[in-house]
Amino acid sequence: MPKKGGRRIGTEKEQHKPCKQAKMELCLPLLLKSDGHPESVFEDLIFPVKQNDFFREYWEQKPLLLQRDDPCMASYYSSLFQLADLKELVNEGLYYGRDINICRCVNGRKKVFNKDGKVNYVQLKKDFDQKKTTIQFHQPQRFKDELWRIQEKLESYFGSLVGSNVYITPPGSQGLPPHYDDVEVFILQLEGEKHWRLYRPTVQLAQEYNAEPEDRIGTPTHDFLLKPGDMLYFPRGTIHQADTPPGVSHSTHVTISTYQNNSWRDFMLDVMPQLVMDTAKDDVAFRKSIPRQLLMKVDLSDSSKQLSDFLRCLADHLENGRELRSSDMKKDFIMNRLPPFLENSLDSLAPDRALPKVDSTIRLRFKNHTVITVEPEQDPLDDTLRQMVYVYHSLKNKRQAHMMGDEDMNEEGVTETHGLRFPLSYMDALKQIWSGDNICVKELNLASDAEKENLVLSLWSECLLEVS
Repeated sequence: MPKKGGRRIGTEKEQHKPCKQAKMELCLPLLLKSDGHPESVFEDLIFPVKQNDFFREYWEQKPLLLQRDDPCMASYYSSLFQLADLKELVNEGLYYGRDINICRCVNGRKKVFNKDGKVNYVQLKKDFDQKKTTIQFHQPQRFKDELWRIQEKLESYFGSLVGSNVYITPPGSQGLPPHYDDVEVFILQLEGEKHWRLYRPTVQLAQEYNAEPEDRIGTPTHDFLLKPGDMLYFPRGTIHQADTPPGVSHSTHVTISTYQNNSWRDFMLDVMPQLVMDTAKDDVAFRKSIPRQLLMKVDLSDSSKQLSDFLRCLADHLENGRELRSSDMKKDFIMNRLPPFLENSLDSLAPDRALPKVDSTIRLRFKNHTVITVEPEQDPLDDTLRQMVYVYHSLKNKRQAHMMGDEDMNEEGVTETHGLRFPLSYMDALKQIWSGDNICVKELNLASDAEKENLVLSLWSECLLEVS
C-alpha cells in the first residue's frame, strides 16, 4: 500500500478526526475468546466499539483506528502469521504470482520482482533483505487455521466473501504506491510497526482498484503508526499508503477484505433480468416489438420515455409483492466461500447418525452455509422450461481454493457446485425447515409422506439435518 514519507510518525491532523482512536490498558484477547458466533467474532474484531456504533458512524463513511497497546492482543495477533511461517509454507510448494508477489514502490510506481515458477525461500529472503521488497502472501487462510476460522465466521456475518493478504515489509521500505481498493478493509498489525497515511477519496465507495499519483491526493487526513495488536478499518475508495520506518524490525500485517462487487448496483444487475422476464409473462406491453430501426440509430434517447414507463411498471410489481430472484450472486457466494471451520473433527461433516423418518423431528444444520434459489430447467422431453428449487451449500468447498479464481473448477472448466434440486412444490416445506425451529417431518407442507421422506433424506444425506 504505502509510500515512505517525511511526515512525522504517530501524529494525526488536528483538523480532521473522523478516525476514532482507543487505547486500552486491559482488554480481552478478542477473537481468541469468541464464542464462535459470527456476530461475536465481528464484535471482537472491532472491540471496544459496538457494532451498532460502527455501522452508524464508520462503515462506508470514514476510517476507524484502534490503538490497543495491549500485550495480550499483540501476542494473539502475532500468532496469526509471522515472517518465520513462510519458510515452512514455501516448502509446501508456493508459486510466484499465484501465492506470492514480491514488489517495491519505486518513484511512485509498483515494481514487481517475481521470479518464474516455484518460490525458493533462500532467494525470497535475499530479495527481502537486499532489494527491500515487500512480500505479499495471497489468501493465508488456506494454510492458517485461525484465519480460516475468523474469515469463515465473517463470511457468515456479512453474507459476502472475505479474503485476506499478508504484507511483510522490511525496514525503510514501501511495497505499494498510493492507491485505493474496491473492498472494505480491516487491517491487523501482527509484527513490527507500520506508518500509515490516509487521504480523502477521489472516488467515493470505489468499485475498482486504482493507483493515485502523489500530486493528486493532497495532504493526509490521517498520519499514524500501527503497532502489534492494533486494528485499522477504512472504506473502499480510501486512498492510502504505508511504509515500514527505518531502523526498526520488519512489519507484518494482514489485510482482511470484504464487499467486493456487493453493492446495490451489483444486486440490481443480478435480479433485474429475471424480474423483467417474470413481468413480461403477465404484461403484454413488455412483449411488444421495439420500434423499427431502433437498433440502427446512434442516439437512443427517443426510447427513454418508454423505458421510464417500463421501470415504473416494474416498481409497481415489486411494491405489489412480486418475488425477486437472484440469478448469480447467491450462488456465486455459496460456491466460493470457505467451508465451515469445525472445532473438533471432520466427523461433524458426516450425516447425523439417526436416519430421518416421517415421525422424526428435524432441525437444519449449517444454515449460514446454504442458499435456496429458484432456477429454470429445460425439460428434456418437450424442451419447455420449468422452475426448480435448488439448495446449494458450501460444506464440501475446498479451503485451499478459497479466493483463488479458477482453482475450484473441474476438468470441463466449470466451478463445482454442491447441493440438491427439487420440484417447485417443495418450496414451502423448505421454508418451514429454514425457519430455524425444530419441526416434525409429518408437519411439512407436502402432499404425501413419500415426498416428505424424499426431501428430508436428501437434506440429511448432505449433512444438512439434525434428527431427533
